[in-house]
Amino acid sequence: MPDKIDNEAAVKGINNMEQYTILIAGRGKLAEELLKGLNGPAISRVIHWEDRASSPAGKQIVAHAGSGRQMNEIIEYCTKTGSILLELSTADVHLPENPPFPLIICPNVNMPMLHFMATVKHASKYFLGQDIIISESHQASKSTKAGTAAYLAKALGIPEKGIKSIRDPEIQSRKLGIPPEFLDRHAYHRIAIKNPGVEIRLETRVLGKSAYASGLSKVIDLLARTELSPGCHDIVDLVVNDMQNS
Repeated sequence: MPDKIDNEAAVKGINNMEQYTILIAGRGKLAEELLKGLNGPAISRVIHWEDRASSPAGKQIVAHAGSGRQMNEIIEYCTKTGSILLELSTADVHLPENPPFPLIICPNVNMPMLHFMATVKHASKYFLGQDIIISESHQASKSTKAGTAAYLAKALGIPEKGIKSIRDPEIQSRKLGIPPEFLDRHAYHRIAIKNPGVEIRLETRVLGKSAYASGLSKVIDLLARTELSPGCHDIVDLVVNDMQNS
């Protein structure tokens, strides 16, 4: 009987969840994947940023996955409408320090990866002064910086210039074990913490594109049940707070 009540409460919670129109800004692979594959209980509609005039009245989230050329328009739009801005791009984009709307910095949207990043951030104090090396690998076509690796480096007190980036498909396949079918779409991260006689390795790999749309859907579900104030927010901190309050 309690299980039935819990299930009914969960269904009621989903049905009562606030829904958003999602505006996708960008023309690259990630933007196209989100336009085609993004859906979830907190999402009423997914449209391209350039079609925003057709967006119905109501709550909106702008997901920026582009180069930044539209950022001034996006900031003006979010300021005017109070919409949430999800910054997914790792391009060098100028963002306001104190925006009058909720700005969520998302170097990653995959939930297991966000949990991993939260774990590293929380545990970083235990590894102060250790020899730490961060390596990352993405498809050869990736030209922007690796946002997840940069986040991990900051959490561990490592300069970004110390991150080892791998873009050679032969090395990715032979040394990292990336399957050939995923060489054109993957994300690999490794943290090596060394001390005389001791080495700790933390390794993650995301293969294919499906994790991005499904991960962003879960992020949007989280935002739909979170009271967000204007200003900058770290998605990792929001995930941690949500888990602590659940």
